[in-house]
Amino acid sequence: MEKKYSVAIYPSQEVIDAVKTMKDYLKIKIDWYSSCNSTAHITICEFTIDDSQIDKFKQKLLKICDTFLPSQVYFDHFGSYESGAFYIAPNEKSKVNLKPIMKKVQEILKPLKLKKSEDPHMSIGRKLTPENLRIASELFTTTEIDFLCKEIVLRELDPIKKQFFVIKTFPFGSNPQPEFVQGSLF
Repeated sequence: MEKKYSVAIYPSQEVIDAVKTMKDYLKIKIDWYSSCNSTAHITICEFTIDDSQIDKFKQKLLKICDTFLPSQVYFDHFGSYESGAFYIAPNEKSKVNLKPIMKKVQEILKPLKLKKSEDPHMSIGRKLTPENLRIASELFTTTEIDFLCKEIVLRELDPIKKQFFVIKTFPFGSNPQPEFVQGSLF
């Protein structure tokens, strides 16, 4: 049976709670909106496959996460996309730390048809109207959020609730592999 999955970075519980407070406050101001009930996360990618294949990809995620080093990441400003997304964005140094993790995870899942995220961010709201984007940007002007990025999660979509739930956590193993460099014999 085909199922939809998502690979994401979850922040600390403290950050998840802080983002939920922001989402709830925005919901009071503009009513229901896309992603108002989703747990704070940084999307790496989404894909749909037959659930009989997921164990193979769990092994790949386990292996790549063993090579990642945990790092403190800082989210210090808000932004928006033309698609109507309003989000919390990382500072430049944190973006530089997060992007290689995202790219390497996407590379090992390459055989799948991925919906990839190229820009690390934590959404507050998605598919907001221009008016609701304006309201969000007036409500939220400053932020200082940080957490230790130390794992990724594999999530499965609950088709009834239309929310992802975590099915597996992959901790970073701090065992970086040497990059293979093609050498010459002569």
